[in-house]
Amino acid sequence: MAQESPKNSAAEIPVTSNGQLEDSHEHSFNRDLKCSLPVGLGLSETKITSHGFDSAKEGVVEAGQFPSSSASPKSSVISPSSAAASRLAGQGCDLIIPTGSRAQQKSGPVVLADEVKNPAMEKLELVRKWSLNTYKCTRQIISEKLGRGSRTVDLELEAQIDILRDNKKKYENILRLAQTLSTQLFQMVHTQRQLGDAFADLSLKSLELHEEFGYNADTQKLLAKNGETLLGAINFFIASVNTLVNKTIEDTLLTVKQYESARIEYDAYRTDLEELNLGPRDANTLPKIEQSQQLFQVHKEKYDKMRNDVSIKLKFLEENKVKVLHNQLVLFHNAIAAYFAGNQKQLEQTLKQFHIKLKTPGADAPSWLEEQ
Repeated sequence: MAQESPKNSAAEIPVTSNGQLEDSHEHSFNRDLKCSLPVGLGLSETKITSHGFDSAKEGVVEAGQFPSSSASPKSSVISPSSAAASRLAGQGCDLIIPTGSRAQQKSGPVVLADEVKNPAMEKLELVRKWSLNTYKCTRQIISEKLGRGSRTVDLELEAQIDILRDNKKKYENILRLAQTLSTQLFQMVHTQRQLGDAFADLSLKSLELHEEFGYNADTQKLLAKNGETLLGAINFFIASVNTLVNKTIEDTLLTVKQYESARIEYDAYRTDLEELNLGPRDANTLPKIEQSQQLFQVHKEKYDKMRNDVSIKLKFLEENKVKVLHNQLVLFHNAIAAYFAGNQKQLEQTLKQFHIKLKTPGADAPSWLEEQ
C-alpha cells in the first residue's frame, strides 16, 4: 500500500462495518477498481460514496461516462483499445464487450472477406466442371477409337454431312482452277495489250508496212478488250464461289462441329449413367445416379437442339447452293462461249445480264486526294 500513489490511496482503502481495515480483501478490491475504471480515467472523473458503516454495501464507485452500466463491481462494461484490453486481461479483469454497433462494425470485414472469396470459388468451380467434362469427353473419344464404346449415330444426317464435306473439296478444286485460269488470262491480256501497242508504234514508223501493222494492232487491242471483259466475268464467278465455299459452307460446317461436340458429350454422360445404373443402389450411389441423370438430360437437350440446327442449315445451304451455282455456271458458260466465238456484243450482254461492272485499269489505286 505504501508503494501506490497518494491519488489512488483513498480509493484502495476498504472499509468494514466497524471502521477497521480489512487486509484480506485488499488485493481483490484494488484489482476490481482498476478494471471498472475506463482507460485513461482518473479519480477526478469519478466519485466514491459511502452508504455508512452499517450498510450492506461497503462502497460504490461510479463513473461519469457509464451511468447506465448495470454490471457487477467485478465486471464493468467497457470499450477498451487493444493495448488496454491486453493490459487489463493480464491483470485478471473480466471484459464484457457489448454486442451493439461495435460488434456489428467488427463483423463487417468478415462479410467483405467472404465477398472477396466468392469470385475465386466460382472460378475454381468452373475449372473443376470443365476438367471433369473434358475428362469424360476424352475418355469417350478414346473408347470409340478403340472400338470399346458405343456412339449415337443419325444415319440420314451423317450421310448429308459427308456429302457436304465431299462437295466442299470439289468446289475448292474448281475454285483453285478458276483462279489459275484468271491469272493466266490476265497475263495473256497484258501481253496482247503490249503487243498491240508495239504494232501501233511500228505502223507509224514503217510506211511500207503501215497497213499490216495497223491491222494487227487493232486485232490485239480488240482481243485484249474482250479478254478484260471475260476476265471480269471469271473474277465474278470466282468471288461468288469463294463466298459459297469459304463462308456459307464453312459456317454450316462450324455448326456441324458444334453438333459433333454435343454428341460426344451426350454419349459420355450417357455411358456414365449406364455404368452407375449397372452398379449397386444404396444411400451413397443414389445421389450420384440422380445427379448423373440430371446432367444426362441437360446434354441430351443440347444434342437434340444442335441436331435440329444442323438439319435446318443443311436444308437452307442446299437451296442457296443450287441458286448460286446455277447463275454462276450460266454466266461462266456464256462468257467463255462468246469470247472464243469472237462475239463481242454477246459477251457484253452477258455481263449486263448479271450486272457486272468492269474495272478500268488503275481504278483500284486511290487518287492523291483520297490519300490525303
